[in-house]
Amino acid sequence: MLNTTRLLLRPWQASDAASLYHYAKDERVGPIAGWPAHQSEAESLDIIQTIFAQDEVYAVALASDDVAIGMIGLLRGKDSNFSLPDTEAEVAYWIGVPFWGQGLIPEALRAVMRHAFQTLNVEALWCGYFADNVQSFKAQAKCGFIHHHTEEQQFNPFMNDYRTEHISRITKAQWLQTQA
Repeated sequence: MLNTTRLLLRPWQASDAASLYHYAKDERVGPIAGWPAHQSEAESLDIIQTIFAQDEVYAVALASDDVAIGMIGLLRGKDSNFSLPDTEAEVAYWIGVPFWGQGLIPEALRAVMRHAFQTLNVEALWCGYFADNVQSFKAQAKCGFIHHHTEEQQFNPFMNDYRTEHISRITKAQWLQTQA
């Protein structure tokens, strides 16, 4: 578990299914991040038990009530959507619409970055965002990620479409400079 001023980043639990469904059924959340809106609480439970049931994938919960309102995770090496060595990781995240614009994802992202670089000794972190996902771009920029390259006409099997994806990166050395 990772803690910030306002958040708990903790493993997902089966009891989070109702909260996950509540936020992930919103059409403004999943499709912009590259996955379809959830159709039922049972689907959300299945995602908790399969996709979210891995090391370094966290429920983003408010410290005040411990209710899951989003997700953040590190996908290392072969588990990433990018071709990465085991010494690097992709960061994936989303948060429910009522919490947009409050700086919660940058807060969670900074905690995960600290954990990745200091505890896991990751050499670089990568993030992607689709061309129309301005919120994700802003979160990455606030945390020091630098545009690395753009992939045009990237096939997204979850949405069965093609998208432009911008890919950002921050190395451990770059992150350490921001901490000085």
